[in-house]
Amino acid sequence: MIAAVPPSPKLETADLTAADMRDVAHDPSVAAVARAMPTKLIEPEPLDDVRAEDAEPAWGVAAVGALDAPFTGAGVRVAVLDTGIDTDHPAFAGVKLVTRDFAGSGIEDANGHGTHCAGTIFGRDVDGTRIGVARGVTDALIGKVLGDDGSGSSEMLFDAIKWASDQQAQVVSMSLGFDFPGLVEQLIGEGWPDLLAASVALEGYRMNLRMFDALMDMLRTQAPFSGGTVVCAAAGNESRRNIDPGFEVSASVPAAAFGVVSVGALGQGDAGLGIAAFSNTNPTVSAPGVNVISAATGGGLRALNGTSMACPHTAGIAALWWEAQRASGSPANAEAVRARLLATCTTAGLDPATDALDRGQGLVQAPRAAVG
Repeated sequence: MIAAVPPSPKLETADLTAADMRDVAHDPSVAAVARAMPTKLIEPEPLDDVRAEDAEPAWGVAAVGALDAPFTGAGVRVAVLDTGIDTDHPAFAGVKLVTRDFAGSGIEDANGHGTHCAGTIFGRDVDGTRIGVARGVTDALIGKVLGDDGSGSSEMLFDAIKWASDQQAQVVSMSLGFDFPGLVEQLIGEGWPDLLAASVALEGYRMNLRMFDALMDMLRTQAPFSGGTVVCAAAGNESRRNIDPGFEVSASVPAAAFGVVSVGALGQGDAGLGIAAFSNTNPTVSAPGVNVISAATGGGLRALNGTSMACPHTAGIAALWWEAQRASGSPANAEAVRARLLATCTTAGLDPATDALDRGQGLVQAPRAAVG
């Protein structure tokens, strides 16, 4: 029998003892249980004294093929889970912003990260400068899951993903990570022995990964009713290839969760686009993430580096693919959009020396026409 209404799983928070945790974990009605874990902003990398006025405007938008794309993301609902947004910025004029503050510090973006990311996804031109990949998006969900200092918790993030799903977001963009070192430091500060703190933090990390996998399963279960959601996440900035070519860190949670489109960062070079020195390895795809110009809190523009900047390029391209899929008359659902997104990545224009494990499927590309 096919259910007439979509499943509606619950997310609940409670103070549990170790015995309670064991009991809950064996409850067949519970999909996953996890210790609340700190999350943190995937910090933008320094620009090495490159000023915004020296950066090339819209190079990322051009690299992903959005300048000439026949689609704009019209009719697609996008969710940005980040540090909030500057609601008065002219880049978001004409966009209906449905907001919810999970961090408790107000939806306005004192940090600037969320505003920059949102600008890359759907920002309108600012003083004649193109910043947005999917400028036809007119309906956006803004979930503030990180405080003004860039910190949050997995509880906030899970609640926000459930909220975005309930609001039928078709694309979710998030540029944050679970803070394993932060949890270790927190526990040690509470008097835990070092080894025990590390062990408990590791188990918390594993539990939160399983929780995220359960949430992704939830999104897939709801897809027959809503069409589903394409979830994009920044791979992380912890690699240091500039120190040693072998200093590579793998993509972390939530980017490493099953079904998430994790995104590495590319920069311009003499031999073509190459992986940024800071970009974590093993992403699903890659996108422009160096010298990216987008909206700045308080007005105007700024340039930033990071996989945080690459992720919204990919989210914007996913919005274009949703529109293209609908225009073709083919089934418009998250599985089809994700498949198109991955299948159309290109390695043309990439530095031949770029390792496949660093760039994933390749550079994301906008649809050039309605697909059959």
